[in-house]
Amino acid sequence: MTKKKDKKGGKRMKKKELTELLVSYFRNKPGEAFTVKQLFQGLKLTTHPLKMLCRDIVEEMTEDNFLVEVEKGRFRLNDKGQVMVGTFQRKSNGKNSFVPDDGGEPIFIAERNSAHAMNNDKVKISLCAKRKRQKVEGQVIEILEHAATTFVGTLKVTKNYAFLLTETNTLANDIFIPKDKLKGAKDGDKAVVRITDWPEEAKNPFGEVIDVLGKAGDNTTEMHAILAEYGLPYTYPQSVEAAAEKIPAEITPEDYAEREDFRDVVTFTIDPKDAKDFDDALSIRLLKPGLWEVGVHIADVSHYVKEGSAIDKEAVKRATSVYLVDRTIPMLPERLCNFICSLRPDEEKLAYSVIFNMDENAVVKDYRIRHTVIKSNRRFTYEEAQQIIETGEGDYKEEILELNKLAQILRQRRLENGAINFDRCEVKFEIDEKGKPLSVYFKVSKEANKLIEEFMLLANRTVAEHIGKVPKNKKPKVFPYRIHDLPDPDKLDNLSQFIARFGYKIRTGGSKMEVSKSINRLLNDVEGKKEQNLVETVSLRAMQKAKYSIYNIGHYGLAFDYYTHFTSPIRRYPDLMVHRLLTRYLAGGRTAQADKYESLCEHSSAMEQTAASAERASVKYKQVEFMSERIGNVYDAVISGVTEWGLYAEINENKCEGMIPMRDLDDDFYEFDEKNYCLIGRRSHRKFSLGDPVKIKVARANLEKKQLDFTLADKN
Repeated sequence: MTKKKDKKGGKRMKKKELTELLVSYFRNKPGEAFTVKQLFQGLKLTTHPLKMLCRDIVEEMTEDNFLVEVEKGRFRLNDKGQVMVGTFQRKSNGKNSFVPDDGGEPIFIAERNSAHAMNNDKVKISLCAKRKRQKVEGQVIEILEHAATTFVGTLKVTKNYAFLLTETNTLANDIFIPKDKLKGAKDGDKAVVRITDWPEEAKNPFGEVIDVLGKAGDNTTEMHAILAEYGLPYTYPQSVEAAAEKIPAEITPEDYAEREDFRDVVTFTIDPKDAKDFDDALSIRLLKPGLWEVGVHIADVSHYVKEGSAIDKEAVKRATSVYLVDRTIPMLPERLCNFICSLRPDEEKLAYSVIFNMDENAVVKDYRIRHTVIKSNRRFTYEEAQQIIETGEGDYKEEILELNKLAQILRQRRLENGAINFDRCEVKFEIDEKGKPLSVYFKVSKEANKLIEEFMLLANRTVAEHIGKVPKNKKPKVFPYRIHDLPDPDKLDNLSQFIARFGYKIRTGGSKMEVSKSINRLLNDVEGKKEQNLVETVSLRAMQKAKYSIYNIGHYGLAFDYYTHFTSPIRRYPDLMVHRLLTRYLAGGRTAQADKYESLCEHSSAMEQTAASAERASVKYKQVEFMSERIGNVYDAVISGVTEWGLYAEINENKCEGMIPMRDLDDDFYEFDEKNYCLIGRRSHRKFSLGDPVKIKVARANLEKKQLDFTLADKN
């Protein structure tokens, strides 16, 4: 029999009774969150001991996952069950985690509870019984869907067995390969291996070689290994090459008849000196004093690559060309990208064009979108065009100077409207015929680059507006847009705190225009300063990533309400989609299927990110290779990253980044101050902050891991 409670809220109530009261109170109001004070009132707890007991029980219930703290001091019933579905994330250090599909914090999965799930597998887990004052843990009870199970590494082949030694940070154990599954691979070869089995009792997964890439350390082997690591193709299917060979390059009388003829208008391309695929050309002529006609002519890829064909299917899969340090892995077969579609000089080519009538102030008076035939008069490199801009002398100087004048006005207007002026310098390598890096240089965007950029932006924006801008009562047709969301507010706050250390300020609130203008001011202010690269990097991290979608939200970074990608169909699949839909809609066709195109947009966005990661990995590899011959050299550097395991530093003269491990900071015990991006010595109070100049010595270069280790040259 329960003890009788008194009128003042149950002075003599036991812990078990109060727990039951709390359980039923929360279960009766499952969606509501309460503060402890609200619980006192709701349960009429008036005495101090009962209030204290209530606080203790709520804390225990939260630790046991019965309650969740939705915000500081507010608790509600945890409506997630013991079984959850989500993605498994494997880590080589054994700190695996599970990310629930419906959001929420990642859950720790110990190796013994992983059921040998692989990285990115779709799994079902059950929550383990929670230990007091320990984080919640889970156990994989079912693998619902395997992610990719191929790995790249170096083979260690002995008399009786072989292993693949991987450098991935997702696999703690090497992969065992039976001798009959080696596919002729030898010791020291780089290979792509598929995991075939991982028996319950086995420490190592079992695998088979599916491709031998070549000897580790060989340049082509290493570049192919990077592509394979990211699941990108490094060869072209023979059947697709054969299909491309069958495409006729000749322009037919029908083609001429249905296109606007631009063969007699001055037209040229401006591209990087090593480019082979010329996507775009510009034409210009004076229509009457004060009115120019500028044509942006884009390779008409959709004329040759038909939807659903073998070439198209391969292009969809790839979604983008990949530009590694020493090679291009094209989206389209070479016959198309470098020959048939490429707008080469003195050859008649089919193009898709946006033609603008512009006045002297770069105001567009009129435009039209047409299929055309063009003939480029000249192929310029950026350097050649830049020289004409700077000296006023050279081929087609009047045309180039006029286009440059118009482009500068367009750019100025865009920046005034709130576009963000990110001018990142790119690290480039001079390499010999064997792929060995000889020197590092920086590619800086000059007026010639910006001339092309402005007209491409104008064409992309015009095409997006042409389809997307419709009268209020009409629904726009399905179309792929290039969208860019507003910066993440938390990241903007972090940026604001970070730059304050250098004496800079930005706005983190207010209108889109005010925020972007203050970011531009910051980028102008840091130009030429030692912290420029660092501040630009941290600013860029505060931005969202641009992506493709049929649901238009505008492009924040460019300050455009409508934007798409139309100007590079040789190397980007979304541009090819845009060409096809534009042709369909200009001919009065019905709107396309939303799900199909959104799915293609998502795939293209994902492949763009994957390609960018592979490109960065190839740069990193070349940087480590370049520095491996400079072990022991001392350089001026700047601290580019601060973590609990050490410092990252970037060498000023070549932008190669390496790590100073915590074990080398042996003069003191350092504590990591995450908020202020710094390490502080407990005894000496010596401080290492993001952006600080340091002198470093190159200590180690690990090509397998693409890692450089530095030590401090000046330990005082």
